[in-house]
Amino acid sequence: MPIAELPILYVKSGCSWCTEASAFLSEHGIGYREVNVTKDPAAAATMQRISHQTSAPVLDWHGKILADFGLEELKPFLHAQKVQFEDS
Repeated sequence: MPIAELPILYVKSGCSWCTEASAFLSEHGIGYREVNVTKDPAAAATMQRISHQTSAPVLDWHGKILADFGLEELKPFLHAQKVQFEDS
């Protein structure tokens, strides 16, 4: 899948939930593009516009938004998007 078509995970530097979300997606072979909003003000503005908040992580799954989440919210969200991963 071309990188432009991958879901976007917005993260902040030093955010443990962001690190956990990135690790989970990578460990389960789920393709995504990571954007660090700490280093990119334009990306931070986009994240805030789509999620209506400044907290991270935010996952933009082809227009479906999961904001300020942990793994307990990520797993059911991915299932709802028909994503298959181990322990599903």
